[in-house]
Amino acid sequence: MELVLNTIFWTLAIYGLFEIIKNIIYLCTYTKLTSDGIYLIIAVKNQEEKIEGFLRATLFKILYGREEYLKNIIIADLKSTDNTKEIAKKLSYEYECLKVVSWKECKDIIDNIDDA
Repeated sequence: MELVLNTIFWTLAIYGLFEIIKNIIYLCTYTKLTSDGIYLIIAVKNQEEKIEGFLRATLFKILYGREEYLKNIIIADLKSTDNTKEIAKKLSYEYECLKVVSWKECKDIIDNIDDA
């Protein structure tokens, strides 16, 4: 009797494991996981001295914290006259979730978000 119960238990456990693996493969293959989620838009102007520390602290909290639904951070530059945009672009090369755009481009992204 114990052998039958153990056989049933292990059969159901293995079946459940295969179902979980099958669902993960399906989600990664046939859905657009990167198109869903929360997008953080940060508008900046003339923040050369503070932008790198702020972005690194924010990215640390997102990448190593509990913000698994956040997909992209969009830095919208409001025509800075200092090196704010260049510093943000330098960080965007290190972190693929970071994108630096002008305010006009940011507005276009927001207006066309349903098309993605």
